[in-house]
Amino acid sequence: MAFGRAKKTKYEPSHDVRWLVVGLGNPGAEYARTPHNVGFEVVDSIAAATRTSLVSKHEGLFGVGALPDLDWDVALLKPLTYMNLSGRSVKPAMSQLQLAPGRVLVVHDEIDLPFGTLQVKLGGGLAGHNGLKSITESLATKEFVRLRVGVGRPGPGDRRPVRDWILSTWDQSATEVEILVADACAAVDLVLRSGVRVAMNKVN
Repeated sequence: MAFGRAKKTKYEPSHDVRWLVVGLGNPGAEYARTPHNVGFEVVDSIAAATRTSLVSKHEGLFGVGALPDLDWDVALLKPLTYMNLSGRSVKPAMSQLQLAPGRVLVVHDEIDLPFGTLQVKLGGGLAGHNGLKSITESLATKEFVRLRVGVGRPGPGDRRPVRDWILSTWDQSATEVEILVADACAAVDLVLRSGVRVAMNKVN
């Protein structure tokens, strides 16, 4: 992952922030380390790598960090509104930063992709994801960027409904999840540095 030490740790109007990276999840210890919270894990990893402090703002945890070798910054956001109200946090953050929807990258779990698979996408369907639905309703557009992080579905013989399974502890080992999060962080870095089209060609 190419993220480096942050030069700045909180937003000031004079900063040149060109992207908002949003990690979706649910607040609370009971949801930590579950597939539905993989977006939170990705943003936490980026914040740690860039030494970006996340503070309470926009009904979420928000901060601005720096990328090495670039003269602009990236904003990070973890909405704390619960998944189905994520847009309530994303819209004011985007408005404050004066960014277009195409400069918002939403990292979220995707049950329709096998575990470990990543896909960069601009716009398109919502696949029944309540977080994406809320953001679409708040922004009045689907034309934001998504990083779909494949978490798969319950294994053979697992009779739990998918909605319960994604809110349960990972079936995979901690090492497997760490690799998935690291790969997702690398995909985010590629989008930020090289743009959506390049990232789609290399990641998808």
